[in-house]
Amino acid sequence: MKVSFTYDKKQVLQALRYHFLSRKEIRLMIILVNVFALGSAFLFYFKKILPLAFLVGSFLWFILMLSFWFFLPGMVYRRATTFKDHFIMTFDPDSFSVGNERGSRSYPWKAVSNFLETPHFFHLYFDSRSFFLVPKDSFSNSDEIYQMRHMLKEKIKN
Repeated sequence: MKVSFTYDKKQVLQALRYHFLSRKEIRLMIILVNVFALGSAFLFYFKKILPLAFLVGSFLWFILMLSFWFFLPGMVYRRATTFKDHFIMTFDPDSFSVGNERGSRSYPWKAVSNFLETPHFFHLYFDSRSFFLVPKDSFSNSDEIYQMRHMLKEKIKN
């Protein structure tokens, strides 16, 4: 199977949000900040703490959500030249290759440690921090997306 694609900025930003929010340490931090914010709201309502503690909790929650929803995906998108290239990917039974105007590289399927499917992309993870996005709209029809999903499940053991 062979696909050719360029990245759409809005879809990439959404995919980066999925990436950040799928990380265990980030989810744990969001949960802790939410518990802290709810606890401070509860204590403020019953007049056990000063309004400053409630405001600090609310401010931390607001900054955290802005960071993971806007700032981090935007920074990654601006710094990575990958999202501005045109790619051609070929998927074979033993490997897959990624190529652009500057060259290409082939990877065995065992180089991919994990994959994640989101509404617009297949995320192919090489390790916990490096991954490659394959846009679903680069496939010609839903049958090819189904074949890709089946191939990923077969070749990559999560």
